Amino acid sequence: MERVLTAKGAATRQRIVEGAAQLIRERGVANVGLDDIRASTATSKSQLFHYFPDGKADLMLAVARYEAEQVITDQLPQLADLTTWRKWQAWRRRVIQIYDAQRAACPLSALTAQLGKADPTTREIVDGLTDEWTGYLATGVQALKDSGEIDPRVDVTRTAHAILSAVSGGATLLQSTNRLSYLEDALTEALDNMRRPRS
Repeated sequence: MERVLTAKGAATRQRIVEGAAQLIRERGVANVGLDDIRASTATSKSQLFHYFPDGKADLMLAVARYEAEQVITDQLPQLADLTTWRKWQAWRRRVIQIYDAQRAACPLSALTAQLGKADPTTREIVDGLTDEWTGYLATGVQALKDSGEIDPRVDVTRTAHAILSAVSGGATLLQSTNRLSYLEDALTEALDNMRRPRS
């Protein structure tokens, strides 16, 4: 049974999770220990184990959930309202702005590359994030079909997958090259393809 925390306790736990997430984004999970997290968040050993009884494994799971939430939260409200082409463009600008600002400190990269895809629970978190993100995109593609802004023969699921792949692939290349153009070009092409007539 999950422990019910007081407002103060919940705030302390959240502060530890956010501090750990920031360190992992900057250094990588292999280079961050509990002592680093304690020092960065001004947390005692007893406090840390009070909120995370299983130690680092427990905390890393909380960080993974936090990072998954951040990926979606950072894109709102635009992601939840992709009902016109103008709003899709506003979302595109928001995504590029987010990743340009984050660069190496990217929650998507921290979640998918740093926190260990081999762990079944973390894989479930990544799968949940992917499904939620795809759902928002698919709803937006369907809205454009319904309004007649794109060809009614557009495949909603395939288009949503292509757009998500453009973002995740562009973000990965931004991480490795520090060049934003990969994300800009991939996302622009994916969105433009959505508007091309189908034969």
